[in-house]
Amino acid sequence: MNSNNNHLVIMAGGVGSRFWPMSTSDYPKQFIDVLGCGKTLIQLTMDRFKGIVPDENIWVVTSEKYADEVKRQLPEVADDHILREPCRRNTAPCIAYVSWKIKARNPKANMVVTPSDHVVMDVKEFQRVITSALKFTNNSDAILTLGMTPTRPETGYGYIEADLSYPSNYNKEIYRVDSFKEKPNLATAERYIKKPSFFWNAGIFVWNVNTVVNSLRVYQPGISKVFERMLPYYYTDKEQELINEQFPTCENISIDYAIMEKADEIFVFPANFGWSDLGTWGSLHVNSRRDAQNNALIGPNIQMHESRNCVVHTTQEKKVVIQGLDGYIVAEKDNTLLICRLSEEQRIKDFAEE
Repeated sequence: MNSNNNHLVIMAGGVGSRFWPMSTSDYPKQFIDVLGCGKTLIQLTMDRFKGIVPDENIWVVTSEKYADEVKRQLPEVADDHILREPCRRNTAPCIAYVSWKIKARNPKANMVVTPSDHVVMDVKEFQRVITSALKFTNNSDAILTLGMTPTRPETGYGYIEADLSYPSNYNKEIYRVDSFKEKPNLATAERYIKKPSFFWNAGIFVWNVNTVVNSLRVYQPGISKVFERMLPYYYTDKEQELINEQFPTCENISIDYAIMEKADEIFVFPANFGWSDLGTWGSLHVNSRRDAQNNALIGPNIQMHESRNCVVHTTQEKKVVIQGLDGYIVAEKDNTLLICRLSEEQRIKDFAEE
């Protein structure tokens, strides 16, 4: 497999403010150092693909208002590889746009599409899985998604049910998908994790560019026509003007509904590399190093006394002392301080909007 044909697409248009006050709609979580490791989530995402995808084959699809921040944080990405969406239209138009543009220059391209704000703890295993997945799609017309081995009855993720009876002839770690499941209630999630054939849907896709373009033509002809008509204008001065005109006409639909639940040749690669989409403070707590009292502490000098089960993110403070808390979020950013029960974190968005 020629690695020069490997392309990485990072979807970075999300506006989540679940990590308020660190993240806001103007500065969402992909651009902040959530883990306190010195790198933002989008920088960590790009780093995971070093040695798999050349820098010149990295693409970022984002909102117009985030484009300058993408360029600042990822200076290796070429200007014409930062695609600016004039409005939000979910993942199917996002993927369609970048796929047609890549295909215009490299019809042999092999693609990985990933969100920008996920966390992977075992990078070496992640790279092994991605390399194996790219070899699989390079030699087939399959659409491949990664399935994460569930570790708890999570209600915040969608699930993939795999047919584990027969692995693929080309790769014994890859199986056909039986069905996709919506985010379940707790009772259903508890039932799912008792079955070895159920996996979390990580929203990471691998395919060759012809496969995804042809699938969009079949299942989403309206979206396809928008980007097909633009073929003479990609990489020209007219491209952004036309995108601004045409992109808003696309249906607002996810790639899961647009293709994954319709196509026949859908496969899943079950994997276990310490994945999380870090969608909540609770998930940050679970995926961070914790002290003997189960406190996740992210900041230069945090002292906990008679406190347990907390997550504290105070990277801008010289010294933080906390006493007598159990199960709380403590977070500070730019003169705003949040103190909230972990069990009540769903209300944080309401706080942020007040």
